[in-house]
Amino acid sequence: MEIITSAQNPKIKNLLLLQEKSKARREQGLFVVEGRRELQHCLEAGFHVHTLFVCPEIAGQDGNEVMSGTDRAFVIEIPEQLYRKVAYRESTEGILAEVEYKSLSLEDLVLPENPLVMVLESVEKPGNLGAVLRSADAARADAVLLCDPLTDLFNPNLIRASIGAVFTVPTVACSSEEAIAFLEARGIQILTAQLQDSSLYYNVDMTRGTALVMGTESTGLTDVWRKAASAHIRIPMLGRLDSLNVSVSAAILLFEAVRQRQG
Repeated sequence: MEIITSAQNPKIKNLLLLQEKSKARREQGLFVVEGRRELQHCLEAGFHVHTLFVCPEIAGQDGNEVMSGTDRAFVIEIPEQLYRKVAYRESTEGILAEVEYKSLSLEDLVLPENPLVMVLESVEKPGNLGAVLRSADAARADAVLLCDPLTDLFNPNLIRASIGAVFTVPTVACSSEEAIAFLEARGIQILTAQLQDSSLYYNVDMTRGTALVMGTESTGLTDVWRKAASAHIRIPMLGRLDSLNVSVSAAILLFEAVRQRQG
């Protein structure tokens, strides 16, 4: 164990760099997880901790338990004042970790019969992605495909917004073309959420293998998905606005699939 008290220490500077720069994360093969709950989900998903930063004043006995569960990790103890400077938020139990990259590919996915898959095309905001992942976890979706993503999967804001769901739901970053080929090869119907030429979502059968596909709130889906769709679906808009937040829409569609499958 090493004790660091200065924000000028190279290891602290590198921790901040990994939090802020996707390029640094890619080059080093490391990303940052903050909080005991998020780190526990990460470990359960088979990730390995490279370096563990613990603030004893905040973590208390929890810090000892986390350290015992990450026996491969190099442990650095930091005081509360320094922890407040490097942590994204204060309510994370005094625990930060640099974790080794481990990314899934489409070939790694093992899907059950009649799977439920959530697909997001070019959704940029980490908060929206994180919220969709939480809904996918709650609905027990079998996979989430992030097509042509505009933010990396291990962005700290995404991990934080997902409360660790990025580790509990098999999630793959790929191109739209790769995703379509993957879904079609497995006979999974593609339901695209769009206002034009569409049926009400609750009138479409989702009990078979289904991929629910959503795009950005501003531009929607590209033509490649519209053309590949088995059916187009929409959520009725009864107010004066014509769109919902993508994470809200995703939750509605996911739980319609759950409702149909439990019925």
